[in-house]
Amino acid sequence: MRIVIGSDAEGMALKEIVKAHLLESGYEVVDHSEEPSADLVDSTVAVGRDLLEHPESLGFAFDRYGAGSYMAACNMKGLVACECSDERSAFMTRQHNNARLICMGAGITGPDVARGIVDEFLSEPYAGGRHQIRVDMLDKMA
Repeated sequence: MRIVIGSDAEGMALKEIVKAHLLESGYEVVDHSEEPSADLVDSTVAVGRDLLEHPESLGFAFDRYGAGSYMAACNMKGLVACECSDERSAFMTRQHNNARLICMGAGITGPDVARGIVDEFLSEPYAGGRHQIRVDMLDKMA
């Protein structure tokens, strides 16, 4: 599976931890922030555009609190994102909302929880069915 990641300066340390975990787990990783982006909007938009161009991919964006990346992602039509700091939310947002991007804050989420979020998010396929109505509604809003 292809995973896309990006970060501003404040999220870089957590991004690197997650990147190492993804590579160790055998994922193909596309890193849009080998060097930190000047602003969280830039890194999130780079990840979001890549995800929209590659519908089979999933991604992670990092900043200090996760909220900024989440707000930027929510302005991208066709992209469902979740600000996430726990494993259960990562699992459920993938399963029920077809989220393709998790936004995490390095000031909130520690390394062990971040790895757990990654594992839960990537382990669960989108369930579709009755949930597609919500996904379609979200897409119309952007």
